[in-house]
Amino acid sequence: MRREVPLRRSLLVRLLAVSVLVSIGSIAATAWLTARSTTVAIRQEQGRALADDARVYDTLLGYAATHHDWDDAGDLVRRLAADTGRRITLTTEQRTPLLDSDAEPRTAALPSRPSAVVDPLSADATPGHIDPRAVGPYRLTRKERDDLRATAQRRALCLRRTFGVDAQVTESPNGRPALTTGGAQPYPETRCPSPVLEQPTTTERRALAALEKVTGTCLKRKGEPAVRVNPDFTWTREPAPVAPGAPRTTASTGGTVSTCLAAARREQLGPYVAPPALLFISSRGGGVSTGFDLSPANQARIAGVAALVLLFTVTATVVAGTRLSRPLRELTEAVRRTEQGGAPRVEVKGRDEIAHLAAAFNAMAERREQLEHLRKAMVSDVAHELRTPLSTIRGWLEATEDGVVAPDRELISSLLEEALLLQHIIDDLQDLAMAEAGELRLRREPVEVADLLAQVATAHRAGAEQAGVTLRTRADGGLRAFADPVRLRQAAGNLVSNAVRHTPHGGAVTLHARRDGDHLLIDVADTGTGIAPADLPLVFERFWRVEKSRNRRTGGSGLGLPIARKLVEAHGGTLSATSTPGRGSIFTIRLPAGVCGEEQG
Repeated sequence: MRREVPLRRSLLVRLLAVSVLVSIGSIAATAWLTARSTTVAIRQEQGRALADDARVYDTLLGYAATHHDWDDAGDLVRRLAADTGRRITLTTEQRTPLLDSDAEPRTAALPSRPSAVVDPLSADATPGHIDPRAVGPYRLTRKERDDLRATAQRRALCLRRTFGVDAQVTESPNGRPALTTGGAQPYPETRCPSPVLEQPTTTERRALAALEKVTGTCLKRKGEPAVRVNPDFTWTREPAPVAPGAPRTTASTGGTVSTCLAAARREQLGPYVAPPALLFISSRGGGVSTGFDLSPANQARIAGVAALVLLFTVTATVVAGTRLSRPLRELTEAVRRTEQGGAPRVEVKGRDEIAHLAAAFNAMAERREQLEHLRKAMVSDVAHELRTPLSTIRGWLEATEDGVVAPDRELISSLLEEALLLQHIIDDLQDLAMAEAGELRLRREPVEVADLLAQVATAHRAGAEQAGVTLRTRADGGLRAFADPVRLRQAAGNLVSNAVRHTPHGGAVTLHARRDGDHLLIDVADTGTGIAPADLPLVFERFWRVEKSRNRRTGGSGLGLPIARKLVEAHGGTLSATSTPGRGSIFTIRLPAGVCGEEQG
């Protein structure tokens, strides 16, 4: 079949393009989200690793500040390794192993650079910065600690009672208690004095004296005078007396004193702390965790996976698009054959939307075929209905023109009757066309239903008596309708005319108005021949007659019932029919509550 849709506009190509774009977007979004999530995870992992490394370093530094060697640190190292999930190794500065958390330390090589140097006398890799936990000879004896703690507690109680200060007793690394007031306002020192807390103990004085001696020796070598060292390791110097006439020397700088003091402190604390050690913190197995690795091999894997996803997407789209476009092409071909005058059907497969579309197309084709048959039948019926009176009029006029028949009153009356029949058919067709087009205008007003039935009966009583049919009316009391009286009488009149026409001599036609809930019902019942069940659904079709011979004596134009139904539907109601062959038929007009109502007294 010749391709009528350009390839770039075909459904298959569109589906393929959309699926490829969606796949590329999905892959890009997934890659971006994965990379971002991995980056965040790496940063979080790095943060946790740094926190763990800092905790390991601080714990080992505290151990080194309070022990003179590393002999008993094995359990501590293994516990820290278990908590952090890392390998912890301690070596000398010459990389001689001291401690290793792994059971077989020789199986994994150490990193090239240490994570830190554990030296309490140079903490945080800062020369001269001594870890405060390294107290050595400054550690108080038990008796000194107990005496000072009791004094500090008495002072804290005094501050709470006297000034309302929330004073708490804390303990420094060497065991000396101290008071913390949580940032309280200054208070008079004279109310709760405790001078013993500010004075060094015997142990501290002895250690400070030894420190002053070593510091003085250092300063003497540099030609500097000795200094006094305070308990907080600050220093003071009193000016030396100068002999009269002697030259004045320049005072030394504070840097020289600080250097000698720091060296003296390291010398004094050296025997009490563990020797410096190199700290190695690495992942299990010895390698250093590198996090996310976007190596060329990994990039190739990512590209391969993306290509596979695209290939699968394209294949699935081609298969789905082919299965989707094939029935659409069949429907297009069927529509083309329909335009050429046929009524083709398409095969319905499955229960998806395309199958529903095919079923709807088949139903439309069937309905179109039925409508085409009805159209042809209607044209034939209209031609037949118009041909008979026109032929009669033409025949009599030709006979009159030829002088065969005299143009008397009887001939004119016959011609007038045929002309009125033509006018009646044309009016019926016009009313039906207006009703079907929704252009039928109603002039609604309150109508007494009993009076309306009486008017209908009066209009058709003469025809009924001539046919030997009794015409009766019956209406429940107080029934009113808000409707167009002319059109409602026309609908009821068509039903009565049809009932009289199909009721034999001696029969009866009854008009009965009644209420059924919120609806008004008008029944037109006859005792005629009835309608066969197979013909009952066709009674409201245009030009349909029970009598196939289309005899004027047994049938009208075939438009009365369709017009009656359209008039009732214009009022928002329905018209239905029930029949029992041999016993008669009942045609029922049902009007909704908005059209009918009871008379208010």
